[in-house]
Amino acid sequence: MSIVTLTDVVKSYPPAQKGGAPVVAIDSVSLDVQKGDVYGIIGYSGAGKSTLVRLVNALEKTTSGSIVVDGREITTLPERELRAVRGDIGMIFQQFNLFNSKTVAKNIAYPLEVAGRPAAEVRERVAEMLDFVGLSDKARNYPDQLSGGQKQRVGIARALATSPAILLADEATSALDPETTGEVLALLERVNRELGVTIILITHEMDVIRSLATKVAVMDSGRIVERGDVFDVFSNPQEAASARFVQTVVQGIPTSAEVDALRARHTGRIVTFSFRDGDSSQAQVFLDLAAAGVGFELVYGGINDIRGRAFGHLTLALTGTDAAIDGVLARISERSLVTEAN
Repeated sequence: MSIVTLTDVVKSYPPAQKGGAPVVAIDSVSLDVQKGDVYGIIGYSGAGKSTLVRLVNALEKTTSGSIVVDGREITTLPERELRAVRGDIGMIFQQFNLFNSKTVAKNIAYPLEVAGRPAAEVRERVAEMLDFVGLSDKARNYPDQLSGGQKQRVGIARALATSPAILLADEATSALDPETTGEVLALLERVNRELGVTIILITHEMDVIRSLATKVAVMDSGRIVERGDVFDVFSNPQEAASARFVQTVVQGIPTSAEVDALRARHTGRIVTFSFRDGDSSQAQVFLDLAAAGVGFELVYGGINDIRGRAFGHLTLALTGTDAAIDGVLARISERSLVTEAN
């Protein structure tokens, strides 16, 4: 069941100079987010991903195209009705956007008070959210007394206070160290799993996508150039932009320069074996090489796991007679992709 659907969405801005062409930030984007997804949208700075978020919660209006949120076409709604739609969409930010003059409890209470909820209900919900994010002991603290990870937990609690169906996370971990990032991602995973909240995750970090997302769309110059299950995009990217992101977290087939460096340190023929869930296992490849009397040394690459599914590339330096190596590579290539460096 779709909860957010974009169809041929365009967002352009007036030209920077008089007589110039309009600046197109979003270029004919179509996207379908299913209820319960953790949908990652990744792109480098200027790709259009943050603009896309502002269109989904109607903080900006589309130039053309359709956006349906939880069954409602929002591009034609008046502001009064848009406020009701936004009430069902939580949002967390890179810089937390907390009120420094308010306590943690008051920050979380703010959207409930704006919505006119009764005071008793506000107190109960704030206590519930503080417990959920593990900050019950920080209710009376101010943001300046918190660590970055704690501030983001407050941001998540505030975003969830009104029980939204959708959570938009715009670079929510970019200002955090790696350990704290892991803690925040684990919390967001709980939000999705335990509360059933659909999450749209905007990031330029492929590690964040690998850790949390179930689906991913890759943006480049305002367009979605590739989309699909995270495992499929990671293990077999089809577009250059996707491949660049994947290479930031996955060692693939070595480049010619990397092969030259490997040859300077290792003897033998440099061969890469690529594995994808369901293909021949790496253990079977090692057994085949040993049975053929071919020596091998792992010199590059590794195996990755995404939600219990494995893929990766192992580059080995093979030693033995050419006949033995050629024969075993022919047999292995019937089950797995084999790439020998020139």
